[in-house]
Amino acid sequence: MITLSCEIQGGDTEWEYEWRTTSSHKPSNQSELRVDSTSPSNTGHYKCRGRSKRAQDHITEWSFPLNLTVSHNKPRPVLTVSPSWLSPGASVTLNCEVEHPSAGWSFYWYKAVPDLSEKSSSYELLPDGSGTAQDSYIIHGQTHTAGYVCRAGRGDPEYHTDHSQPKFVWSADVHSAASLTVSPDRVQHFTSDSVSLTCEGNFTEWRVSKFSEKGFFSHCCDCQKLSGSSYKIHSLQEGVTVYWCESGSGELSNAVNITVRGFGSKIGSFIVPFIIGLVSGIILVLLLLCCCRKIKDLCCNSLTQSQSTNQNSAAQQKANKNEDNVYSSLLPGDFPVYEIIRSSGNTGSGGPADKHRNVTSALELNVIDEKTDFRKWRNDDPDGSSDYEDDDHETGSVSGSGRGRGH
Repeated sequence: MITLSCEIQGGDTEWEYEWRTTSSHKPSNQSELRVDSTSPSNTGHYKCRGRSKRAQDHITEWSFPLNLTVSHNKPRPVLTVSPSWLSPGASVTLNCEVEHPSAGWSFYWYKAVPDLSEKSSSYELLPDGSGTAQDSYIIHGQTHTAGYVCRAGRGDPEYHTDHSQPKFVWSADVHSAASLTVSPDRVQHFTSDSVSLTCEGNFTEWRVSKFSEKGFFSHCCDCQKLSGSSYKIHSLQEGVTVYWCESGSGELSNAVNITVRGFGSKIGSFIVPFIIGLVSGIILVLLLLCCCRKIKDLCCNSLTQSQSTNQNSAAQQKANKNEDNVYSSLLPGDFPVYEIIRSSGNTGSGGPADKHRNVTSALELNVIDEKTDFRKWRNDDPDGSSDYEDDDHETGSVSGSGRGRGH
């Protein structure tokens, strides 16, 4: 039975009591209210107030509500450990929290000892771990993998909660009395892989336990036992799981953390390096092409400059050679017109006997029209040509044709 008391402080006034609740319980008008804790229907909020017997209009405020939870199931405390992975010799802190926290609890601390015959674990009380008032417990000098549980109790006679789920402190030290090895020896695996586990130590009986990242502890039922103390896991579950071995004498081996990825991750692990290599190859080819093109341009520019230099040199030599055979004179008129007569060379047989040479002249007229600011071709002779009168000489003749071109 649970007793609720309504207390009104101040004065010697006699009070009448009034109760309100959200439960199905029917309160009395007494200062104390007794509630049967075996009925979950009595769960609810309870509050009270008082009224003066001498002055009915003198009424107190309602008290703060009290929340009462009645359950058929025993509460199960939640245990946490810190750190989960330890360095040898480190201190470990255990914390035990009861569901629906309230005052008056005492805490009990246990070490989980594997029991292979019962397919479970027994609980061994830790030193000074019986009925402590604090909800935390510190273990000094922890060196190997171990599991722990807690529970709480209160009342007289004392009522105890269920034991908590076991929580583990894992050590990666392989030099303990029992050790676990994994093959292939790598941290990350894929769901399509198979893994071999081998338990080693001076023990004849072994079992493999595991703890998933979702907080589920179980014995490795999907571990196929091979010869001796070797096990095979054919179907790995995606996620992070910790494995360790438990011996028949209660020893726990070092723990191994295995990360398992899906098959898509395996494909991705090959595709990503392939794409990176492909892109790198393309960039390398482009750089080589760019370098080859630059080298080719340099060679072409060098060859062009060489040819241009040779052509300029040849043109200069040709100009110097023809310089004596070009005659120009300014013609009269409104525009700057020049007459240029180039000698066609000696048409005779050469030698001292040729006093006069046959000359064919070409007349080039360059006219600049300043008004229209453009060049225009102009032919002064409608027929396109004009014949000069032949002027006979004793030993030769001169004939010419004039052709005008204006700009």
